[in-house]
Parts: sequence; C-alpha cells; structure tokens
Amino acid sequence: MQKTLIIFKPDAVQRRLVGEILARFESKGLRVAALKLLQVGRALGEKHYAEHAGKPFFEGLIDFITGGPVVVGVLEGNEAVAVVRSMLGATNGTAAAPGTIRGDFSSSKQNNLIHGSDSPESAAREMALWFKPEEVVEYAIAGSQWVFDGA
Repeated sequence: MQKTLIIFKPDAVQRRLVGEILARFESKGLRVAALKLLQVGRALGEKHYAEHAGKPFFEGLIDFITGGPVVVGVLEGNEAVAVVRSMLGATNGTAAAPGTIRGDFSSSKQNNLIHGSDSPESAAREMALWFKPEEVVEYAIAGSQWVFDGA
C-alpha cells in the first residue's frame, strides 16, 4: 500500500470542509493513517514549500499556509498519490472539473483548499516533515478485501 500526505489548508478549515472532504477519501477506499490539527509556523511552511523559494508567489504562499490552522494527514491505499491527485482536480479551482474536490468547492488558484503530494518521493519527504514515524498508525481494516484491490 502507498501512503501520501494531505494538508487541509486554512481555507478548508475555516470553511468547515475537512469532514466532508475526508469522507470522500474514505469513501474511495483510502485509509486514514495519521491526522492532526495545527498552526503552521513559518519555518515548517518554508521547508514544505522549499522548491518554490525565490519565486514571486513564495511569500504569499507562506503567508497563506501560516495564516490559520491546518489539518494534516496521511492517507494509505493502492496508488494513493495518483488517487488523491485525481480526486483533488486542477490546482486552479476555476479550471477544476466538477466532481473533483477543487471543482466542487474552490474557485481560486491560491485558495485551493488542499495539498496532496505529487509523487511517492514527495510524499515520503513531506510526511517526514509533518509526522514522526510513530504518529503514522498501521492497522488492518476488517473486510479490506472488499475495498483494496490486491490487499
């Protein structure tokens, strides 16, 4: 099974969409392996978005992610990275297809509700920034043969 990081950004938390969006991931068959609410400090925000340092939008990105509480989680499932990215839709909510999370709930490129790792390698790096290994919980789901292909 593959793991991926998700971040419910301040706009998702403020709009009280965390539960509804998380339910979509669970309905798809992804398992929650870790979940926590926190206020992001500047240092963590800069580490998370390090690949964007020096770009014109970097300061706005950091101001946004540190501007309110976030919910950070780890989801697990077959092809979790690709599944989450597909469910999120285009980064710009105005271009995201209906039925995707951003297509249904976002109308902005900056306030796009949620982050999902873009590759297994990014997921591993990002999970290590946000969670200690012991905070990611392994457990079996009863009846998983009905949910996970090949589990």
